[in-house]
Amino acid sequence: MSNIAEQPIERSQPKNKGNQLLQWIGILLLVYLLIAAVGMIGTGFKSATGERAQELFAFATNPFLGLIVGTIATALIQSSSTVTSIIVGLVAGGLPVTTAVPMIMGANIGTSITNTLVSLGHIGDKSEFKRAFAAATIHDFFNLLNVVIFLPFEILFHPLEKIALFLAQNLVGGGSMSVKDFNFVKAATKPFVSLFKEITHFLPAPFDSIALIIVGIGLIFLTIGFIGKLLKVLMVDRAKDILHTAIGKSPIAGIAAGTLMTVLVQSSSTTTSLMVPLAGSGVFGLAQIYPFTLGANIGTCITALLAATAVSGTEAVPAVEIAMVHLLYNTLGVILIYDIPFLCRLPILSAETLAAVASERKSIAFAYIIGVFFVIPGILLGATAIF
Repeated sequence: MSNIAEQPIERSQPKNKGNQLLQWIGILLLVYLLIAAVGMIGTGFKSATGERAQELFAFATNPFLGLIVGTIATALIQSSSTVTSIIVGLVAGGLPVTTAVPMIMGANIGTSITNTLVSLGHIGDKSEFKRAFAAATIHDFFNLLNVVIFLPFEILFHPLEKIALFLAQNLVGGGSMSVKDFNFVKAATKPFVSLFKEITHFLPAPFDSIALIIVGIGLIFLTIGFIGKLLKVLMVDRAKDILHTAIGKSPIAGIAAGTLMTVLVQSSSTTTSLMVPLAGSGVFGLAQIYPFTLGANIGTCITALLAATAVSGTEAVPAVEIAMVHLLYNTLGVILIYDIPFLCRLPILSAETLAAVASERKSIAFAYIIGVFFVIPGILLGATAIF
């Protein structure tokens, strides 16, 4: 009887391994589709605008407007990975890098809304909600502080853009302006992009190119959504082990764990949202969660870098450049803010103060979410359009 009982267990192991193999194959196919989708957006955008891309985005030459657009878009979509991938595709199609940089910064702010919404799940318990809301909003305040520090310098001197351009030219090959190391990616995705270009070609210009852009954006939504779901199934348990092993050791270990975990699950929203209930229940304190959250900011940059591999030719350098801006912005922000004690304490004090007030008056929590992510950006967007 014992031998019979063991047989299903023995058979289930290969079956589980087979399922995991299929899931990994599925992830690889989805990554291929993601890269192809970015190529579709760049191709469609370039065809639709021709040489008029600069004129088309003249409205966003105001960096504050670009920041607001990035914030609202990410808050609505709740995925900075999706927004930054779309931005890479637009840059490949002619969107100026200078215009795209504030949009990337805004995407960082907009992605913070997810874990702040998750914290509302603890609203029934005052002490839990206070801890959870503080853990969620520390991400908000760090990203806001990062923008306050870097955006003025970027407007005046463009340091991120210049460093990213230098790195992109060396990675891509500035002389010939062709992607030496990534040509196989372009060759692999070209048939797929060409197929959809032919499918949309029945529409009159420029609607055929606009349709290609829309299909590309829709495909990015689908692929990133499915990649996230598959990676959660495959990696979240391992990510939790990483979290419990590393988060309490040191700030550097916490940052590294947050980076690695976000790379594994391909979503900073998932990473930071996972921390909220752990903070609410008191498993981890705010000082432990803070560096882990910063690591999540760095880990989320991999999606834009991956998307940039879809581009070759003259558009390759700016596409890689904007992806490098994203990485530099988040990495340098962590290094600068966390290494200066006064700046390092600001997000903690702000989050603790807001959480203390919001735990007493729950309406403030809702007003904060609606105001910071939608009302204030919407008012500024409207005012910019009028004036």
